Amino acid sequence: MRFTSGFADSDGVRIHYFDSINQADPDSVPLLICPGLSETAEEYVDVLEFLLPRRCVVLSFRGRGNSDTSEGGYDLDEHVSDIEAVIRTIQLKQFHLFGHSRGVSYALGFAEAHNERQILSLLLGDYPPEHRQMPSGWADEYINDYLIPFQRTSNIRTDAVWGIQRESKYVSLDSSSALPALILRGKLEGSLINDSDLQRYHNKFQHLTVEEFHRSGHDLMGTERNGCFEAIRVFVDAQDAVKG
Repeated sequence: MRFTSGFADSDGVRIHYFDSINQADPDSVPLLICPGLSETAEEYVDVLEFLLPRRCVVLSFRGRGNSDTSEGGYDLDEHVSDIEAVIRTIQLKQFHLFGHSRGVSYALGFAEAHNERQILSLLLGDYPPEHRQMPSGWADEYINDYLIPFQRTSNIRTDAVWGIQRESKYVSLDSSSALPALILRGKLEGSLINDSDLQRYHNKFQHLTVEEFHRSGHDLMGTERNGCFEAIRVFVDAQDAVKG
C-alpha cells in the first residue's frame, strides 16, 4: 500500500514522513509515531496498514532513513524539533503519540515542552521516562557490533550515531501527567524497563495501562509485533470512546 510521503523542514533539516491520510477515515484521531534510535519510517508501514482506518503518521528522525543528516543537532531538543516540524507541516490538531525505544524520550520530551497540548494519550514502548546520555565508547560499539553486522548503516548514518554520542545529555522525563498512557514492556532479559522504572511510570501517570510481553526482552516490536499492534489499537480505540 502506498502512503503519502513528504518532507518537513526542521530548522533547515528535511525530515521524511509517511501519512496514511488518503486511506484513512477523516474523522479518526491520528496516531503520530516516533521510531526507535536506528529505526526509520519505512519500518512502520505495516503499523499504518494494521491500524487503518485510523490515520497514522510516522517520521524518520534526522540522520535516519530518507531524512537529512545534519552536522550537529542530536540532543533531545533537536529531535523534539523534528516532531514539531512534521506536526506543523501536516497541520495536526489533536493526536495520540507513540514512541518506541529511544523514541519514547523524544515523545515525552515533546509532551513536556508543549505542556501536553494537542496530545490525547501517550503510548510508550520499552524505555524508561528519561533521555539518556550515551556512555563513553558507545558509538564505536553500536556501529561495529550492531549496525554493520546487521546491515543497518542505511537506517542511521554513522554521523548521526557520533552526534548522539557527542551531544546527548541526561534529562529526567518523569514529571506528573494527567494524560492516559500505555506502557509496552518486555518481561525477558534485555527489557529496558525494570521494576524501578515501572514504578516511576506509575508515579508519573494518573491513568496508566501496562501491557507485558512474556516472550520478549527489548525487541518486543520484533518478537511480538502483532501483539504490540493489537495492544496499541485497543488502547487508542478505548481512549477515543472515552472522549466521545
